[in-house]
Amino acid sequence: MSRFQIIQQFFASLFALLFILGSLFTLMNEPIVFIYSLLAFLGVLRIFTNITNDGFIDFLFSIIGMMIIINYVYTSVPDGFWFLFISTWLYGWIAVEKITNQDTLPGYLKKIAIIVVPIFFGAWILFTWEVLTIGLNIPMVILPSPSLISLRFVESTDVLWADFVQTFVKSAFSGFLIGCGSAFLVAILIDKSLFLRRGLLPIGNFISALPIVGIAPIMVMWFGFDWHSKAAVVVIMTFFPMLVNTVTGLSISTSIERDLLKTYATSYTQSLFLLRLPAAAPFIFNALKINSTLALIGAIVAEFFGTPIVGLGFRISVEVGRLNLDMVWAEIAVAAIVGSASYGVISFIEKKITFWHPSNRRTLEK
Repeated sequence: MSRFQIIQQFFASLFALLFILGSLFTLMNEPIVFIYSLLAFLGVLRIFTNITNDGFIDFLFSIIGMMIIINYVYTSVPDGFWFLFISTWLYGWIAVEKITNQDTLPGYLKKIAIIVVPIFFGAWILFTWEVLTIGLNIPMVILPSPSLISLRFVESTDVLWADFVQTFVKSAFSGFLIGCGSAFLVAILIDKSLFLRRGLLPIGNFISALPIVGIAPIMVMWFGFDWHSKAAVVVIMTFFPMLVNTVTGLSISTSIERDLLKTYATSYTQSLFLLRLPAAAPFIFNALKINSTLALIGAIVAEFFGTPIVGLGFRISVEVGRLNLDMVWAEIAVAAIVGSASYGVISFIEKKITFWHPSNRRTLEK
């Protein structure tokens, strides 16, 4: 273990022992608390010896601590509760660090760790959120707990689905397709014309810097209150990142590669499909990943300036006024899930198409 991990281990064991001393006469008859106590003494021994220094025992520490915390946070908080929480958090931190940095794991365990560690890390964030909001009695109008948000999410699936269709399918996705598709075609035209390249790209950089809160009201006035105005905002937001990245990617091929194709008497179209577009693929996918999140953000913000009585942005603005913060966070969760899924799908397609790129080759080698 590194010196920093030894310090982490020391404080994790210290807080665990403080919890045990605080609950010595109240909770020691609970089997799970007794098991945690034995593991805590094992943790002290691990500081001075080399036994079980892998991350899985720390992972077990953290899981058992989370079970004890969940068991008592909704009823009565026992003595030393926050010592247990800090100790459990430190053990979870140690487990993630050790498992991710352990090179001696078999191949199948490495694949499992790649999936389990992000899930465990995300679960810890939600767990910490839940414990702090319940344990500290934070009012719901300030920050609702994940359990309340989940309950509202389940109870409002029909409303959330209608908002998802209005904001993502109609506004964000259609604007994303139009903006990225038209930018790709314009980039090919610019690539053939030096005049267009020097004229349009500076204008594109200027327009891409315009604030969305200034564009959205104008688009609402031009295209009405339905999803068309939101799609127009998304088109403006996604057009120029795609344009700039595609033009840059089309010019990334070297003169030696272009001269090689000229020796085979290839036309511009053949050179475009055989050399320049494959070389530009990483830049194009980079723009698509950026635009996948920009499109959803643009559609949600545009709905603040006028929309029918449906949509993620409309629902957020209305429910904030009603102080229904659990519904607001449910809408935010929908946006986060959809945005992450869109980014993940594009990243997956990128790895399949640009498998030859050095970044993907390094991933495969690891």
